[in-house]
Parts: sequence; structure tokens; C-alpha cells
Amino acid sequence: MNRSSANLLRNSLVVVWLATAWVSVWELHGQSRELLAGLPPAWTEGHASWLPTAIILGGAVADAVLGLWLALHPGRKAYGAALLLMAAMTLLATFIDPAWWLHPLGPLTKNLPIAAILLVLLQEETSAPP
Repeated sequence: MNRSSANLLRNSLVVVWLATAWVSVWELHGQSRELLAGLPPAWTEGHASWLPTAIILGGAVADAVLGLWLALHPGRKAYGAALLLMAAMTLLATFIDPAWWLHPLGPLTKNLPIAAILLVLLQEETSAPP
């Protein structure tokens, strides 16, 4: 793969992660909260009522940090961290509500091509001459 193709793939991921961070905060009490509707009541009521906000804001910070890392210092560590974060968030979302896999706009299925892009970028990074 040529350098401009790799940059296009990387920059598209930067946009995804930064946009996701921004939208998560923007929709803190709307769609972001709806994503967590499947949490057990013990995690959302009483003394734990702060937990959904913490999950959303924590995810938004992680997305923003990862987007900036990919933009400013791309490489094996950034791509690996992106894969781990995406896998963790996908597993968490699946635990909260597996029906998100069936959503027509693919909030979880989009992670499959993102993982493929990250694996390609990792492979390119490994095979590129120093």
C-alpha cells in the first residue's frame, strides 16, 4: 500500500474517533444515554446514578485521546491501542445490549471494518522499511 493510502485510512479513523468523542458528549443526556439503557438498574439508580455519565465521559475521553494519538503519533502502539479500545468498547456494548448488533445503522458492526483497517495499518507499519 502506498503512503497516501495509509494516510487516508489513518485520517479516516482519526475523524471517526474524534467525532465519536464529540458526539458522545454533545448527546450526553440523549443518544449516548440511550446506548446505556440496557444497564442493570443497580448500575443506574441510587448511589450508582453517576455511573452512566462516567461511562459516557470516560469513553469520550478515551476516544479523543486515541483520535489525537492516531493523528499526531501514528504507529504500532497507537494502532494496537485502538484495536484494544475498540474491542473493549464493543464487548461492553454487547454486554449492555446485544441488540445493537442488529441495528440497521451498525453502531457495532462498523467496528469490523475498523478492525480490518487497523490490522492493515499495523501490517504496513511492520513491513515498512525503517
